[in-house]
Amino acid sequence: MKLDQLAPHEFLEFTHFLERQCGIVLNEKKSYLVYSRLGPLVRQENLASISELLKIAYSGHSPKMREKVVDAMTTNETLWFRDKYPFEILSNRLLSELSKAKRKVRIWSAACSSGQEPFSIAMCIQEYKRANSRAFPLGVEIVATDISTDMLQRAKTGKFDSISISRGLSEERKERFFKAVDNNHMQLDKEIVSMVNFKPQNLLNSYSGLGRFDVVFCRNVLIYFSVNNKRKILQQIAACLQNDGALFLGASESIAELNQLFTLVRNNPGLFYIKKAN
Repeated sequence: MKLDQLAPHEFLEFTHFLERQCGIVLNEKKSYLVYSRLGPLVRQENLASISELLKIAYSGHSPKMREKVVDAMTTNETLWFRDKYPFEILSNRLLSELSKAKRKVRIWSAACSSGQEPFSIAMCIQEYKRANSRAFPLGVEIVATDISTDMLQRAKTGKFDSISISRGLSEERKERFFKAVDNNHMQLDKEIVSMVNFKPQNLLNSYSGLGRFDVVFCRNVLIYFSVNNKRKILQQIAACLQNDGALFLGASESIAELNQLFTLVRNNPGLFYIKKAN
């Protein structure tokens, strides 16, 4: 099926819809994403065109179709221990202090996609606990959120195909934390899976139901938001971080003008942010 191009006014209407729904800002240079990501959904739903698909999504009569369109447009690019340095900072710098906490330590992985980031965090925690038997006397909870319920359901299984496993995972960790279930899939250790609590969360909505955190990973997602929405998200993250809590952003992201909320901490390599005390 050859998909018809959206008219300029249809593309503009869709960009407004997408930003309202999930905050993603889509400009004309990224118009190709509409066809590459919505095309398979058009075929799956046996519809005639992207225009027809969007009319159903806009109508309000099919919340499920609206969710499918947003899911299709959400970037789900991820890999194990992405960029390495955030996990090295967590393991070598932050966990030694957090491990003494007289309360449950809580870490949030925002926009977690299919789960590689929160599970990478869980592996770091587990490795630290093996070397320090008395660490985290009241436990650790990792909360992983994403706007896509489909991604969350996949992540909860802890089951990954061979391509996913090959991206960023060392052979040592692969052998330690995974078991083969068939020729093309591996199952993550149940103890690691149980450390992560997956929840749906739109980053534009309130975070009040998530509670307070010691560390937040919100990486490689702010680049898709407008300046105003970036500011809103960072302010809400600051509100749910403990004083002196740590924030990790993506390598190309920053706190912009919100330095009254966070202090930049340079590491070698990498950097992170600490929430300033209220």
